[in-house]
Amino acid sequence: MPPDAPSPTAAQRRIDAMAVAARRRRRLQAALPWIIILGSFLLWEVICRAFAIEPFVLPAPSAIGASMVKWWLPLLDNAWQTLVTTLIGFALAIVFGLLLGVAIGSSTLLYHGLYPLLIAFNSVPKVAVVPILVVWFGIGTIPAVITAFLISFFPIVVNVATGIATVEPELRDVLRALGARPADIIRKVGLPRAMPYFFASLKIAITVAFVGSIMAETVAANKGIGHLMMLASSRFDVPLVFAGLIITGVMGVIMYVVAVAVENRTTGWAMRGQDSGQAPVAGV
Repeated sequence: MPPDAPSPTAAQRRIDAMAVAARRRRRLQAALPWIIILGSFLLWEVICRAFAIEPFVLPAPSAIGASMVKWWLPLLDNAWQTLVTTLIGFALAIVFGLLLGVAIGSSTLLYHGLYPLLIAFNSVPKVAVVPILVVWFGIGTIPAVITAFLISFFPIVVNVATGIATVEPELRDVLRALGARPADIIRKVGLPRAMPYFFASLKIAITVAFVGSIMAETVAANKGIGHLMMLASSRFDVPLVFAGLIITGVMGVIMYVVAVAVENRTTGWAMRGQDSGQAPVAGV
């Protein structure tokens, strides 16, 4: 052993110190979002009180909390309606987006033929589509479900199609030479390759699905957070409007966390080596 090499005891102490630092980093990462959120609300409260901002202009978090306590039952009822509506539209977007994404990514003709149509459709403001949906289906849940579907459909299609279409041509050639059929290549290589893209699109789609639902509820619904916010704004009850916004944000964060948890359980292999908090091996 060279004279300047660390002794086993020193190396073990180095590994233990790195493990402790990694645990502290993970605890800080877990606590940091809560620290930032609480700090933001505290700063918001201080600004509203320091500048004596009227509640109908910008309510303080304390006023919003009081409004939540006062109207907790309508908020809970309408939030549940919005959540169910969003999840139905999101589920439809997953099914149809995954199927169409696989089809587009597997066929060059479909890729070049349908992509311009999809881009043009996604460029149309969905708020302009809601009145048409009202004419077709009337006021209620269906326009909100369809709007949530339409606004979350495009990211899923694009990401799944991209994941399948970017399989290396050399890999395709090797698999064909080994006797694999096109369906086998898609099922065994294309779909696993597209899964990280798919879950990345889900994290985007679930948040914009709430945007679609609430957008439709403000125009063509008799229930939901969007409808409640419109009623509150008509009475200049701005704290209740902000309460609806906060509840919507909380639901979006919860669904995002669920999507991340499923992603980590399903495609954790694609994220290996990304945890910078892991303690390195001694000597590296």
